[in-house]
Amino acid sequence: MNKRILFTVTSDLSYDQRMNRICTSLANAGYTVTLVGRTLRSSIPLTGQPFKQKRINCFFDKGKLFYAEYNIRLFFFLLPKKMDCLVAIDLDTILPVYFISRLKNKKRVYDAHELFCEMKEIVTRPSIYNIWKKIEQFAVPKFTMGYTVNQPIADEFKKMYAVNFEVIRNIPWLKTLMPFEKKEKFILYQGAVNEGRSFETLIPAFKDIDGRLIICGDGNFLLQAKQLVALHHLQDKIVFKGKLKPDELSLFTQQAYIGITLFENTGLSNYLSLGNRFFDYLHAGIPQLCVDYPVYAAINHQLPIALLVTDISATNLAAQLNHLLTNDVLYHELQQNCLCVRQTLNWQNEEKKLIAFYNHIFD
Repeated sequence: MNKRILFTVTSDLSYDQRMNRICTSLANAGYTVTLVGRTLRSSIPLTGQPFKQKRINCFFDKGKLFYAEYNIRLFFFLLPKKMDCLVAIDLDTILPVYFISRLKNKKRVYDAHELFCEMKEIVTRPSIYNIWKKIEQFAVPKFTMGYTVNQPIADEFKKMYAVNFEVIRNIPWLKTLMPFEKKEKFILYQGAVNEGRSFETLIPAFKDIDGRLIICGDGNFLLQAKQLVALHHLQDKIVFKGKLKPDELSLFTQQAYIGITLFENTGLSNYLSLGNRFFDYLHAGIPQLCVDYPVYAAINHQLPIALLVTDISATNLAAQLNHLLTNDVLYHELQQNCLCVRQTLNWQNEEKKLIAFYNHIFD
């Protein structure tokens, strides 16, 4: 086969589990894969993978200047490279991928992790929203091949831009669980500490919860989250561990008692989300408190693995978490369901759709 696929992201490659899974599966299927990301000040050395990795250095870390700089650097990085297919991950890298694919007459694919323009941090800032929306309206219709993380988001792309995107969910590999003795019933939030993740109500809820919240990750709301912890005098109950390497995070998640998957209903991206952490908790065999939004509800309806909530006020979050902490019958039922569902909802099954998608491109 020996077809060359080049993926472009703005993330730190060491922590991007979705892209590492995708690139590994395609490399194992016989493709020559390169994943291009960026170097952060906090970046750790890259580890060996069955695909090539490249980091681009930038002077700016965030904001408009970062995106402008990164896209220019990425364009000139891609210009001399040989590839058969270029893949843009979200809108962050869509412009250089589009222009290079046109210049070189190569196949291009759009991998949409979310409805980028409908995220809270975008949709609530009109000037930022207008910029990204113009980019989306210009570029996405020109990507006739693509995939996203669930059917409702694929339907939105179809409605907006008349493109038929496949659905490839971000589900972990099925691995053997470690037999951890859970010495503490701590509650875990893992993933991006970003706007719209309900920290404004989750943090004060812990004034009435007999247990600790451990937060693994960073993001654009991290400083505000730490300020909320200080404001409510919860330093002894809420711990920030920062980013953990994927293997470390997987083991740590298995030691937790309950996981947290919360999103504010601000922006369609949140409402139609299918967060990575939802499946991470499932595969760790731990029940979770999760918002009762359409995609989560559809999965949970088949066999309950989460306690779903429609009210994300601090009072209700405290009540529901305390219920899950103290109701051993409910907890055991959800836990056993997790162990059952992970046998079918796993990357070994999901990657078949990914490989079929790229095989079809090169038929």
